[in-house]
Amino acid sequence: MSRFTEQYYSKGVSGLRERKMAGFFGKALGVTGGNGLLGRNLMSQAINSCCAFMSSMPAVNSTAMPRMPDFAHTPAPYGGPSAEEVLSLRKQFLSPSLFLHFKKPVMIVEGKMQYLYDERGRRYLDAFAGIVTVSVGHCHPAVTEAINRQNQLLQHTTTIYLNNQVAEYAKDLADRMPGNLKVVYFVNSGSEANDMAIMLARLYTGNWDVICLRNAYHGMSIGTMGTCGQHTWKQPMPQGFGYHHALNPDPYRGVYGDDGPRYAADVADLISAATPGQVAGFVAETIQGVGGAVPLAAGYLPEVYKMIRGAGGVCIADEVQTGFGRTGSHYWGFQRQGVIPDIVTMAKGIGNGLPLAAVVTTPEIAASMASRLHFNTYGGNPVCSAGGRAVLQVVDTERRQQHCAEVGAHLVERLTALAAKHDIIGDVRGAGLMLGVELVKDRKTKEPAKVETAAVMESMKDMGVLMGKGGLHGNVFRIKPPMCFSRKDADFLVEVMDLAISRL
Repeated sequence: MSRFTEQYYSKGVSGLRERKMAGFFGKALGVTGGNGLLGRNLMSQAINSCCAFMSSMPAVNSTAMPRMPDFAHTPAPYGGPSAEEVLSLRKQFLSPSLFLHFKKPVMIVEGKMQYLYDERGRRYLDAFAGIVTVSVGHCHPAVTEAINRQNQLLQHTTTIYLNNQVAEYAKDLADRMPGNLKVVYFVNSGSEANDMAIMLARLYTGNWDVICLRNAYHGMSIGTMGTCGQHTWKQPMPQGFGYHHALNPDPYRGVYGDDGPRYAADVADLISAATPGQVAGFVAETIQGVGGAVPLAAGYLPEVYKMIRGAGGVCIADEVQTGFGRTGSHYWGFQRQGVIPDIVTMAKGIGNGLPLAAVVTTPEIAASMASRLHFNTYGGNPVCSAGGRAVLQVVDTERRQQHCAEVGAHLVERLTALAAKHDIIGDVRGAGLMLGVELVKDRKTKEPAKVETAAVMESMKDMGVLMGKGGLHGNVFRIKPPMCFSRKDADFLVEVMDLAISRL
């Protein structure tokens, strides 16, 4: 073994495949000694390129293994600590409440469009988009260019000064809103956005009580924790004062199926029984994300919005996951139910991974905060605003909403056919590229197949597909990839899922 190859091992090339490659390429490149940068770069590029290529190939002992679509990108060589070292650092220095999705964790060091790469250069299809956060694609060139360009000019200033980026971005966003939703507040996260929306509702109406939904998720701050409708997201402490959770209009598990108005009657009952008869507002996702990609029953929001406004409240639409064309049929999720809210919150895909969120409301509601000072240090900073503007432009120019509709319809068709083959699939639901696949042990009882879901998810990861999961019992696959996800990607995902389920 050459001195060069030995040195390369010490820098993290530890797998058998990589060790053999190091020896092979060392001989092939004539690198038999020394510490030259050129030699190390050649070796690194050769090994990473070959590993990335091999990761897309079927396993040698399985000719039926699905093949990932080709993709013209070579990941950069990785020279950092190993996955084992990173896991050790994480356990020592990060919060113990953090969790990992897989038994054998994946370390991601690079992303490009709908694909992710681990430290060895292996490529994965990203079907979860950083928890529905990467909208137009990992490191999309137009977004990256806009961010880098602004970084070279001005990284940070606040709203106590004039800056063109935040002002132009607010206009760009308001132009995409229906009705009189024309005033924008920029913040940093979905939790912050929902906190502000609830504060606005209470200030504007002079009322306190807020109606939420069971199975909902709106954030992890002390304020938004109370809105959540799953115990798994509630810390054992006093929280939720003034929040009332209505029956969830779940077409699959709900008692009234897809009959929205029947569920809405529970909201009227809550207002009359659990509040003074007047409320501050109602907040809901239009497709519940963390809850398992659950769409609201047909006709639900029109009925509820009338009830809430009749009780003096305002209506808040949480578009943190459903916005910007992801549902395919509409730019905003609430439009699927034919309503216009009074306040809209958005985050995640708004910035394609940047810490960016927004609240959009009417001038009348916005004025309710003007009696006191309001300030957010990082909200709408120039870099995030430049990135957010670029996202809007990419969604438009690349026609991502239409793309989500077309690819999503194809994926639903494929998943529905898969459900006909595997009884463990109890439901396929959602819209566009915000889909859910619920696994159950029995289709009649709908008993959640929690263990089986985890096993299928692990198997799919091993075959190159990174899935998300959700629902109270963790038995729902959340398929919410970057919106550049293609038909070929959809076919690959279904083929991998088919094989993984068959292995149960």
